[in-house]
Amino acid sequence: MTGQLSIRRTFSEASLDRIEQAIMSSEQRHDGEIVFAVEAALDLASLLKDKSARDRAVDAFSLLRVWDTEFNNGVLIYLLMADRDVEIIADRGIHAKVSQAGWEYICQAMEVAFRQSQFEQGILTGIEAITQQLQTFFPASDRGRINELRNKPVILK
Repeated sequence: MTGQLSIRRTFSEASLDRIEQAIMSSEQRHDGEIVFAVEAALDLASLLKDKSARDRAVDAFSLLRVWDTEFNNGVLIYLLMADRDVEIIADRGIHAKVSQAGWEYICQAMEVAFRQSQFEQGILTGIEAITQQLQTFFPASDRGRINELRNKPVILK
């Protein structure tokens, strides 16, 4: 399987809807923003430049404007399907409070599910773990919840 077909076989519309609902539910519990993006594989140009999944996740963080939140509290979950590799990129507001080791721990928990081909469950596990971090450092406030970033999962091409 390649490209979009592999993503669609792994994440049905119902699965993507459940992930979107989990993000929406999460964001009611804190003032952070979570974005989930999935990509089948790196393109040839990226491979020739020896780009890593982490490099591509940083690109996606910028492309999807996850950095563009009022309180610098956006978090991207990036999944590279070909490598079953997940990266979490956090904006400076939350990254200053959660160590890289903390994000790696969440990624490792997600990758356990991915190795068992339980991609949806892995993403849901990650969303819940990130939610706990955001609740700690960006608890829900009474300022009125504004959804700054899309909740619908992004399928990168």
